[in-house]
Amino acid sequence: MVAAGDVPGSADVGRLAHHDPAVALRAVRALRKLADFLERVHVQHARDLGWTWQDIAMVLDVTRQTVHKKHGGSRAEDSQ
Repeated sequence: MVAAGDVPGSADVGRLAHHDPAVALRAVRALRKLADFLERVHVQHARDLGWTWQDIAMVLDVTRQTVHKKHGGSRAEDSQ
């Protein structure tokens, strides 16, 4: 698991930079899409296992309202 402290600091930026910003920005976009996909899959899995929106929110370090707004459906059981 990657913790917030594992994110590279400013000293690492030069090492991570690409000479072509377009390449680097496309990589960032791809990573965001992957992260969004993985979040959707795992939130749905957690809901299927009976996790509440609050349970999921705590693990993602967001509010229950935020995770429900992003992933909640119109099903009655999603109001937990």
